[in-house]
This record gives sequence, structure tokens and C-alpha cells, in this order.
Amino acid sequence: MYPARDEAERLLCEAEHCNPGPWGNHSRITAYCAEKIAARCGDMDPDLGYILGLLHDIGRKFGVRHLGHVSDGYSYMLSLGYDDVARICLTHSFNTGHVEDYVGEFDTTETELASIRNALDAVVMNDYDRLIQLCDALAGSTCILDIEERMADVRRRYGFYPQAKWNRNLELQRYFERKTGTDLAVLLEKDCFGL
Repeated sequence: MYPARDEAERLLCEAEHCNPGPWGNHSRITAYCAEKIAARCGDMDPDLGYILGLLHDIGRKFGVRHLGHVSDGYSYMLSLGYDDVARICLTHSFNTGHVEDYVGEFDTTETELASIRNALDAVVMNDYDRLIQLCDALAGSTCILDIEERMADVRRRYGFYPQAKWNRNLELQRYFERKTGTDLAVLLEKDCFGL
């Protein structure tokens, strides 16, 4: 219920042609991080991590939207039969499981917002949801960032960052450091990586 790696890469390239921007490289960095972490976990598929990371923001294909990109990506991936990717398009923005913790504009229709809420309420988060939530918080558009620096930057740009979301990101980092048995900055070669 997800595309092969080459198809995922094709979908991202096609989406970037529709709506160019730094989100494409952010998606590639998210994919890189997810693949490296999943490979070290032992009970996760690195290829699946890569594909989910690569396509988590695919809703941006349809234009510049904030919360709307969640709805667009979820609907688009469902229409292609990629239910696992659709799920990640939905869950990557809600590490606390609450729509209210979204950082950005609520630029959806009432129907889209209801769809997001209903789908999110039906999800029981798994390690792939958690992995992409973490990697999304680590990935800039040119490099891997320190998670607290990234959250502080988002808070500066949007004027707020929910404390529960901040705390959850730090919990996710600790969770995957325990699961991989290593410091993620070292595993991801943070200081050497760049696009």
C-alpha cells in the first residue's frame, strides 16, 4: 500500500514541477533521516522509512497551503491506493494526536478539517508515524538541524509552538536514540550532511 522507491521519487519530482520550493529538499532530507534511523532499529524497513519520508509532504504539489497540505496529501495518496503513505501525510503534522497543535494557518474548508479530524481520531500511532514526525522535525531544506533549534525557528516564524508538541518531539528523539542505541546526530552524520 505504498509505491516502490523509484515511483516515490518520480511522484516527488512531478510534484515539485507543479509547486517548486524548498519543501522538495526538505522531503529528501526527511527521507534520508528516516532510512538511516529505520536501518538501525532492526524491526523497521529502511526502504519504507525512505518512501514515507519522501512523500510525507506530497500534498504541497497542489499549491502553497498550510494545514491544507495535510488534507491534499492524504486525499491524493488515497486516490492512488497508497494508504500507508496517506496515513503519514495525515499523521506527520500531529505528533500529539491533536489537530489543535498544528503550527500554521488553518486554511482548510470545514469539510477538509472534519476529514482530517475523523481520520486522525481513527489512527493508533505506530513507529513509522513516530519516525516521520521526528524526521520532519530534524529536516531543514539544506541540512539536518538540531531539533530544538528547528522548533525555536518555527516558533519565531509563527509566533508560537505548543509546549506539548515541543516536549513530544524531544520524547521522540529520546525514543529513537534508545531504539537505535546511538546519538542520532552521530548516526545521521548531521555535521557532514548537506544538499
